[in-house]
Amino acid sequence: MPSFDVVSEANIVEVKNAIDQSNKEITTRFDFKGSDARIEQKEFELTAYADADFQLSQVRDVLNNKLAKRNVDLRFLDLGKIEKIGGDKVKQVIKIKNGIETDAAKKIVRLVKDSKMKVQASIQGDAVRITGAKRDDLQAAMAALRKDVPELPLEFNNFRD
Repeated sequence: MPSFDVVSEANIVEVKNAIDQSNKEITTRFDFKGSDARIEQKEFELTAYADADFQLSQVRDVLNNKLAKRNVDLRFLDLGKIEKIGGDKVKQVIKIKNGIETDAAKKIVRLVKDSKMKVQASIQGDAVRITGAKRDDLQAAMAALRKDVPELPLEFNNFRD
């Protein structure tokens, strides 16, 4: 039976490249001269450092621009609280969402079942597998999910015919 997986995964290589480009731009920009502004990455967690709140927002803007240029959806970013770290310096933890959470997966399954299409959805860990008898039904399910779940950056992969 034809099937595909609905996943929500950021391309970590592109994220790393965007961080490298952002750090390079931050070190060369005049408004960051003499400051300790930078972005660090540990797995699926980014930390932005700056000397003030305004500079931190500028660092985030640079990062957002670089991610957008590398086709990384900004909906993957989960911004944390801004924390003060000694003196005027501030930092912000930015988590990268990876996988579909159980609540969102249940919502996707419910949408597929309520759509009355001839497809079935099942939760497979942090992905949702959708199977159907015909390829056209699966493509209709993809279109419906793109329209009805705008808050998640969904990707469709592992298409089997």
